[in-house]
Amino acid sequence: MSHHLFLTQEHEMLRDQVRRFIAEKVHPAADSWEKDGCVPRDILRQMGDLGFLGIRYPEEYGGSAMDTRATAVLAEELGRSTYAGFAITALVHTDMASVHLYNAGTQAQRAEHMPDIIAGRKIVAVAVTEPDAGSDVKSIRTMARRDGDDFVLNGAKMFITNGVHADLYCVAAKTDTQGPASQSVTIFLVEKGTPGFSVSRALDKHGWCSSDTAELSFQECRIPAENILGQEGKGFYSIMKNFQNERIVLGAMAMGEAQAALDLTLDYVKTRQAFGAPLWSKEAIRQRLSMLSARVTAARQLVYATAARDAAGEDVVKEVSMLKALCGELVNDVMYDCVQFHGGTGYMRGSAIERMARDARVQSIGGGATEVMLEEVAKRL
Repeated sequence: MSHHLFLTQEHEMLRDQVRRFIAEKVHPAADSWEKDGCVPRDILRQMGDLGFLGIRYPEEYGGSAMDTRATAVLAEELGRSTYAGFAITALVHTDMASVHLYNAGTQAQRAEHMPDIIAGRKIVAVAVTEPDAGSDVKSIRTMARRDGDDFVLNGAKMFITNGVHADLYCVAAKTDTQGPASQSVTIFLVEKGTPGFSVSRALDKHGWCSSDTAELSFQECRIPAENILGQEGKGFYSIMKNFQNERIVLGAMAMGEAQAALDLTLDYVKTRQAFGAPLWSKEAIRQRLSMLSARVTAARQLVYATAARDAAGEDVVKEVSMLKALCGELVNDVMYDCVQFHGGTGYMRGSAIERMARDARVQSIGGGATEVMLEEVAKRL
């Protein structure tokens, strides 16, 4: 489907390339990834070889130096794969975790890690969420106290995507207990195997089953001060800044999921016979699917318009908050009706639409819950 108003031929070439990769490498194998609870590292390295893990990063590190619109294309096509656990594994690496290293890291930090990140040789996770702090970043409790040339981390992180198998973790911790919360958060680069850092447990989720998700523990974990990403005490602003990119990614991914669900359901209702005719002959069904298709088309255009404005350097906080709320709710509306129109088949484990409905549920929660997003919109109305 063309988005020529916002995309160039280069963007559409990327779309075609991602779509071919999914057809050849993902669809034949992804059911086993769902059972294993993770995406094989070899698949991520293959994505690196094709340039999918560095589309926004400079060529000097092996990237393609494209823009926000390319991110939206990648996210939408990964969402269309029907395996959202696979999609989020890659997208956390490319657009939610490694961006902290690239945006705030020193030249030395970038030179050491970015080529391996873009090639898929090192996988990255971002550790902000805690048992008692999700969208409210100021409430994190993980602490980092200064001790000579080091910081010592203590605390726990929860619901960390790529948390089990990552090599590098961008960890948010408070370095000041006295000042305002917005001036107290610092992001540290923590490598797997650092003494005092451990994966407490892998988490069993309702959906996104091929995405490894973990609870992390830091107990007297000593980190060199040179591992700070950016400035001490400025991590809150880095997290807030990248939320805009993350939410565009999640909105695009959700619309890819929604379109794939509609496509599957249209195929099903046009062939499934009931009362002597295809389900498509029922006015209620075809009108409902038509309205859902209209809403998805409109929401997708908002995603790409916002991505284009973001690429142009405009302030799009309101629009990003809108699209995150809209797309997160809409994908669940789509899945509800698509399961309904599949009948008993849609409720059976092993059917694509059942898996997709489970996967979609988190889209109104993760990356900024709908209610939080709507408050951000309300502040700007």
